[in-house]
Amino acid sequence: MRFVLILFLLAIIYSLGSGLYYLTNDQQDSGRLAKSLTWRIGLSVALFAFLIIAGLLGWITPGEL
Repeated sequence: MRFVLILFLLAIIYSLGSGLYYLTNDQQDSGRLAKSLTWRIGLSVALFAFLIIAGLLGWITPGEL
């Protein structure tokens, strides 16, 4: 379970970093910044939903992580 959570968090951090890179270095209006931040928001929502479902199904308990 921790592996999945760490994988989600690393993907979110990578997406945030690529968004920062595109914000500072992208000279053209290519939309890569918006795409990167959209991925970050989607991953964050998916992680939140996964945690709620895992809690409801008893896969994780409060204080376990």
